[in-house]
Order: sequence, then structure tokens, then C-alpha cells
Amino acid sequence: MSKKVSHFVGILFLFQKKKGLFKMIKKIQFFDTTLRDGEQTIGVNFSIEEKIAIAQQLEKWGIDVIEAGFPIASKGDFQAVQAVASSIKKARVTALARANKKDIDACVQATAPAIHKQIHIFIATSPIHRQSKLHMTKKEVLEKIKGSIEYAHHFFEIIEFSPEDATRTERTFLVQAIETAITAGASVINIPDTVGYTNPAEFADLFTYLRKNIPTFDEVTFSVHCHDDLGMAVANSLASIENGATRIEGTINGIGERAGNAALEEIAAALYVRKDYYHATDNINLKDTQATSEMISRYSKMPLPKNKAVVGNNAFAHESGIHQDGMLKNPQTYEILRPETVGGKSTRLPLGKLSGSHAVMEKLKEMGYPVDHESMKIIFPIFKERADKKALIDEKDLQAIMQQISEVKR
Repeated sequence: MSKKVSHFVGILFLFQKKKGLFKMIKKIQFFDTTLRDGEQTIGVNFSIEEKIAIAQQLEKWGIDVIEAGFPIASKGDFQAVQAVASSIKKARVTALARANKKDIDACVQATAPAIHKQIHIFIATSPIHRQSKLHMTKKEVLEKIKGSIEYAHHFFEIIEFSPEDATRTERTFLVQAIETAITAGASVINIPDTVGYTNPAEFADLFTYLRKNIPTFDEVTFSVHCHDDLGMAVANSLASIENGATRIEGTINGIGERAGNAALEEIAAALYVRKDYYHATDNINLKDTQATSEMISRYSKMPLPKNKAVVGNNAFAHESGIHQDGMLKNPQTYEILRPETVGGKSTRLPLGKLSGSHAVMEKLKEMGYPVDHESMKIIFPIFKERADKKALIDEKDLQAIMQQISEVKR
């Protein structure tokens, strides 16, 4: 099967009829680098056993490609990639390599047990990296790209190429680098926003430029790898989907180098909630999202922020009285995603000084108290007085309030 046909069959083009028109539905691949870039988080060091467990959970969650590590980096990383490659049955296992034979050879050996595999080769292309880090000319960089990909093609059918720091690379040279990679045999082109430099509008414009200037754009898979230095990794990733990317790279909980990577659970949730806008589908099993997130939090020893989107403890909790009243009448007033959809517990309505009488009354009824709107005229002022002195009101507090009222009535 040709690369072009394979791309069309494997990545794109399901259609749905809507209002007499056909809408194109893109199939988005999810590429997880929790085991490689995620482990670059300061203080994170997964054991081989933990990496196997994480990889198996990622496969269960529906990840298409698992980046198991950087085999040349250390003996331990090599062994971890090998172990993951041996344990995964459905997902494609990849390993990272710089554009040289030694790194590629390490990837060949480490991924050998994998049923489905690829290699991920990178070299920096931006002026600051070429001049300050690599000390290479544009011509030398292009030669490295060509030579490394041609060499890797002896061992791998699927080669992914990343021009590191792509978003700070001159656009004309970026096109040269990508075309060199495709001609040499790369079938996946990843556009890394290595230092989280770009923004959604600029990233969209970059993809428009690439599509216009690369004749074979639609014959390969375009991927993105966005960092969160300015807090836009998820937004940039979603912008790329709108403009031609069909593979998204990131990590669970957004862990990773510096400020981290695009949080894949947030992207998956966005594609689900806004399917009307993105017209995209994927293989993610959303009901396994919470369990996957909690596993990474546990193994990385990084507690989830309470206000973390999709998986944080407060993501489906409402304290404001206006919000609680709306939720009790119709959950869709303040929730665009149900917690059960992502494997979370039911919505919480914690009681505090901002809560309204409706939520307090419903909680008392749940506890077995026969309260109504009339009795709440007595109960609610006492509740408010207590709530002003305490962050949250629990069942013991409510019992005390009801006991106080009962004693007064006597």
C-alpha cells in the first residue's frame, strides 16, 4: 500500500451527512510521551515495573503510539524501552533517537520485541540551536536529516521526524528540512513547539504555510508536540487539529520538562465535548481517564491540583449557591462534561458560605430530615452564621444545626 493510500485509510476521512452536506471527520492519533518527556519532570523517576504498568494502562486508555524512552540515554532507559516493547500488544511502541547511527542502532535493539513499532528521530533546526548548540550550518543539518532517515529505513517502516524548535525556525528552512525528511522516507512529521513559544493563531498560520508550501503535505501524517511554558500547550494542539494535524503528542496530567507538555486528557475531553466544532474522532476510552491520571499522579509522586481540568478534585464540584441551584435543576446548566464520562465520581455540591438554601435543603433531605421551604427560613440563617466561620460545612455540622433547632423548639 502506498504512503498516500495508507495515510487516507489509516488517518483520515470518515464522512457524516448533516443538513444535506457531507462533513469530513478526521481521525486523530494520540501519541503519549509520559514515559520519555514526562519522566524529564524534575524529581520523576519511574521504575521499569512502573513503566510497564503505565504503558499497559495507556494502551487500555486507547493511546495509539507510546514513546517508551530514549534508549541511548542510559542502560536503564534501554532496558525500560525493551520491557515496554515486550509488554504492549496493540499500541505502536516508539523510541527517541538523535540523527545519528548510534542512537538509531540503540532504538533498533530496544524496540525489537515490539509487535508494532516505529522510530522517532529529531534534530534542532532553529537558528539559536544551529549556532549555539549544534554549531552546524543549514546544509549540515539537512545532510544529517537525510542520512539518518535513510539509515533508519533499513530497520523501520514508519519513521517520525521532528525538527526540534520548529516554531522558532525560519519557515523557508523548516520547509526544506521537512521535505528532506519526507524524500528520505519519513512518513510522520512532528512539529514541536519545544519551548512553548507559539500561540494558537500563529500555530494555525504555520500549518497553513506548510500546507501551501509542501506538495506532499496530505501524503504524510502531521503531528504536534507542544510545551506549556506560556500555558498554551493544549490550545496550540487543538489549533493544529483545526489546521491539518492528525496526531497529537503529549503526556498524562501534562507532566514533562519545565512547565510540562500538552495534557492529553484535556485534549481528549475537548474533542469529545466539542465534536460539533472539531469534527474529529479518536480511539480514547474516556471512562478510563480518571484511573489513568491517578496512576501517573501516584507513580510520579505529583498530586493533582484540585482545580486541574477534567481530572482535578474540584473539576466537578460546585459551591456557589447560584451554581448549585442550577445544577439541582439541570446539571447541564454548569457542567459541559459529566464526571462519569471520564471515569470520575458523581458531581459534588460542597456546602460553604456561598451555598444557597436549595442545596442545603436537598442535603438535609438526603440525610433524612423532613425539611421544606418554610422550615428553611429558620435553618438557613443558622447555617450561614456557621458557614462564615468555617471553610466547609459537613454532615456533623448540619446535624448540630438541626439539634440546635430541635432544642429551641422544646
